[in-house]
This record gives sequence, structure tokens and C-alpha cells, in this order.
Amino acid sequence: MGGVTWGQPIGQDWTQLGELGLAFVLSVGIGLERELRNKSAGLRTHTIVGFGSALFMLVSKYGFTDVLRLGVSLDPSRMAAQIVSGIGFIGGGLIFVRRDAVRGLTTAAAVWLTSGVGCAAGAGLPVLAIAATAGYFVVVFAFAPLVARLPASARAPASLRVDYVVGRGTLGRIMESSTEMGFVVLSVSTDRFVEGASLRMTVRGQRRITDLAATLAEIEGVRSVGTVAESDA
Repeated sequence: MGGVTWGQPIGQDWTQLGELGLAFVLSVGIGLERELRNKSAGLRTHTIVGFGSALFMLVSKYGFTDVLRLGVSLDPSRMAAQIVSGIGFIGGGLIFVRRDAVRGLTTAAAVWLTSGVGCAAGAGLPVLAIAATAGYFVVVFAFAPLVARLPASARAPASLRVDYVVGRGTLGRIMESSTEMGFVVLSVSTDRFVEGASLRMTVRGQRRITDLAATLAEIEGVRSVGTVAESDA
């Protein structure tokens, strides 16, 4: 592009295009992983978030050089702060609660990190942007089996309370789903009431109890699912 720009002496050269390109590639990588896992925010959302964050950072750095005069000062960090606030709204929209089960936290965090990666690339910090992306893949691919091998995760029993509608075969599907997810049901107790029944069961397995709670909450006839403290079980 040489020295020819569109009205600005700096900020529209190969360096800035390279920073935008790096943000695009890294964001695509994160988004592709979310897309392959069929998450609510996938390839397009993460790519746009990271790419857009880099663009905002570049605009913050170079977009106001024509108004810099004596007595005029700018704070480029203010736009970065606004990016963080704006991404918070997007992340909040990805988190939802259904029948006491919280879903979307990891995807919301991934969108937040992707924005940070884009900001780092746009700020001219390619090493940090690449390192943060690599760290993301370490977390999503290496931490899951690590958590499954932790002693508290593998051996400590956990208790759930499931409120459900009687007469629809719901209890059988609850037990079936629990065993299919690799949980061993250690104890079961039920209470009947006018609207339905309440099941308390203690389980042990290799996966997180929150994963089981989220799965059981999707069963037709289940009204609510919640964890039970040991003192209350």
C-alpha cells in the first residue's frame, strides 16, 4: 500500500491489515471448536467478535490522528474498556437457566476471551494473542479429562433432588439417563405430594454432577433439578 492512505498518515498499512488478519484467524480457530460442539455461539459469532474487537482497537489507536491539535488529548484505552462492557451483554445473552440448570457459561467465557484475543491482536501484541488462543485450547481439551480424574470428582458421592410428574414414566427415564452418563446410583428416596413426586438420589461417577443435573432437566416430566448439600441429604 506504500505511502498512499485514505486521508490518514498512519493506521492503514500492511501492519494493521496483518493485525486484523491475525485476529480473524485466531477467532476462527476458537469459533470452529465451539461450532463443532454445537454450542449456541459458534464459528460466525466468535469470528465477528474477535475481528470486530481488533478493528475497534485499531480505530482507537489510529482513527483520531487528524483531530490531534494543541490542547487536544485522547485516551485509546477508553475504547478497549467499552469493548469489555459490550461483550458482557453478548455473553449474558448466552447464559440461561432452565429448571435450575445453568447452561452456556463456557461459551460465554469463550466469547469474552475471543474479544480479548482480538483486542491483543489489534493492539499490536501478536504473541499475547497467540498465547491466549493456545491457552484456550489447553483448557477445553486438556482440562476435561483432568477434572474427571480428580479424586473428588471420581469418588465423592453427590446428591440431587428431582421434582417430576408421576405417571409418565419419568422416573425410569431419570434412572436410565443417570446410568447412561456413567453414574452409579447409590441410594434413592421418593416423596409423593399432590402435584407429583420428589426424588432424592445419591450418585457417584466420573462426570460432574452439574452435567447430570442439566441432562435430567431436559427430560419430559421433570419440573426441577437441584443439588443437595450433604447436610441436607
